[in-house]
Amino acid sequence: MQMQMLDDQRLIELYLQGNERAFEELFSRYKDRIYTTIFLFVKDHEMADDIFQDVFIKIIRTLREGKYQHEGKFSQWAVRIAYNLCVDYFRRSKRRNIVNPTEDFDIFDIIEDTDPNGEEQIIKEQEHKQVKKWLEKLSPEQREVVILRHYAEMSFKEIAMLTGVSINTALGRMRYALINLRKIMKGEASRALKTSVAE
Repeated sequence: MQMQMLDDQRLIELYLQGNERAFEELFSRYKDRIYTTIFLFVKDHEMADDIFQDVFIKIIRTLREGKYQHEGKFSQWAVRIAYNLCVDYFRRSKRRNIVNPTEDFDIFDIIEDTDPNGEEQIIKEQEHKQVKKWLEKLSPEQREVVILRHYAEMSFKEIAMLTGVSINTALGRMRYALINLRKIMKGEASRALKTSVAE
């Protein structure tokens, strides 16, 4: 069976019937999006790893208990869990305890199998550092909407519902975030040009 050809809902059904490969396919589809979203919020790889594992343990528990009711919207549901766990982290303002893997599931078993090679990993980390540097110069509200829109790939309606603001407010924050990001990038490009000319 070609797992890549199946939609999310069918993969969930197969997983609940005992097909572990179905969950691995589901995981591989969204792991980068979810991890990047978490990392850009918490700005710490170790903490992002902890929350990332929490997210998938919560997903698995919900699926196994038959409580999943978001047919056709798995990715948005998974990102919502990730966002809420990030919010919990900031509310506590202290490091979360590392979640112990369940006896029959350790998310990092799958990560190890699907990680990019070393060179790709270095490039990804450099890109994360650059993006993180730019995002940190935005206000928290603007940074939040950029992460949810471009990394979590949520619609403005979903962002508005998740963050408890109107759609117009979410759109306004994105507009100002993009204006500010353009200024930041122009400033950096201008400084880089002056430096190269001086050399």
